[in-house]
Amino acid sequence: MNEELLKRITTDPAVLSGKPVIRGMRITVEQILIALASNVSTADLMNDYPELEPQDLKAVLLYAARLVEGERVYNLDV
Repeated sequence: MNEELLKRITTDPAVLSGKPVIRGMRITVEQILIALASNVSTADLMNDYPELEPQDLKAVLLYAARLVEGERVYNLDV
């Protein structure tokens, strides 16, 4: 299921310089994350972008989660 969600996030050098977007549209993962962080409701996002589907928003959050799950913290205090 999760891998299917992630297929909704695409990159293409010809679309917004390769930024991750939703289903090839010109709606970036970054745009959606900034909107959600700014307290824009999912209902408002769906109204503002009628081409979005609820699964797209889940895909954006999963994509962001996958990016941070790969981060590693190293203690540099010696």
